[in-house]
Amino acid sequence: MKALTIEQGSQARFVDIPEPVCGKGEVLINVERVGLCGSDLNTWRGLNPLVNYPCIPGHEIGGTVLATGDLAGAIKPGDRVVVLPCTECGVCSSCQSGRPNACKNNQTLGVQRQGGMAQQLTMPAHKVIVCNALSVDELALVEPLAVGLHAARRAQINVGEWVAVIGCGVIGLGAIAAASAMGARVIAIDIDDRKQNIALECGAQRFLNSQQCDVAAELALLNDGRGPEVVIEAVGNQQTIEQATGLVAFSGRVVYVGYAKQPVSYQSAQFLMKELDIRGSRNATVADFRAVLALMESGRYPVSNLVSAHYPLDQADHAFSDWASDPGAYTKILIDL
Repeated sequence: MKALTIEQGSQARFVDIPEPVCGKGEVLINVERVGLCGSDLNTWRGLNPLVNYPCIPGHEIGGTVLATGDLAGAIKPGDRVVVLPCTECGVCSSCQSGRPNACKNNQTLGVQRQGGMAQQLTMPAHKVIVCNALSVDELALVEPLAVGLHAARRAQINVGEWVAVIGCGVIGLGAIAAASAMGARVIAIDIDDRKQNIALECGAQRFLNSQQCDVAAELALLNDGRGPEVVIEAVGNQQTIEQATGLVAFSGRVVYVGYAKQPVSYQSAQFLMKELDIRGSRNATVADFRAVLALMESGRYPVSNLVSAHYPLDQADHAFSDWASDPGAYTKILIDL
């Protein structure tokens, strides 16, 4: 069967690999859609330090079950499924405390393990969720939206609070939609006006272009001059990571879901003077996936406009180069297999 493999930075090629065999407790999936993630783009650029090349990318997967092994439960051929791409060891402190999404020994499809950009994939049955009510396009969007929802849950948002979300990629949009569903008043922040409409559709009350206005001054006007109780950083660069602690209200919460590829340094006085709660957010849990599926089925996640482009598998290498040349032009690229 055909697969895309990234050999090293900016070099991808199509290869023939053996079809996987469905084992005990496993599900064989016909992969129909794979969403491109920023981590995939960094792998293509040669900037993902966690990847061993050559690597088959892809962890945002929607597909249809082809076959099931013994002990695969109620899953049956023909079911549409979303894939949970992360593994957990079950013995580290995170796993033992009920937070397997932050497993010390995690291995993710398309990063530490070969990913989903191949025509077929086998997964343990407990790593797929059946949802026949949604299309494979929608199922391929669930993973990044669940990561965003997990970040919003980490913020412990209360009804009526002001929440600023920095970065309107799909993870940021997932955080916006989740925070809005929790009853928050959400301000979306990005550097590209092309993200405005979709951010508002996802539930933001206002959009700020940080290159065209003084974001700190605008946010300081909120909440009787106190600023937002929560800031969710979904970009992962020096400026926005540092900015987050300055924007949030005194005694507020900052959640970092953006992954910085380089060391970040900034003044820690804000932590102390404001007595901030600063939290990381990593991956998503099964409960997060199910919550996103429920919101999508109810129509509360307006996902129809998230997909910017479709590329067939044999043009997936062009999808990477097109995205790299104009990142702001795309919210989500789907690869059709």
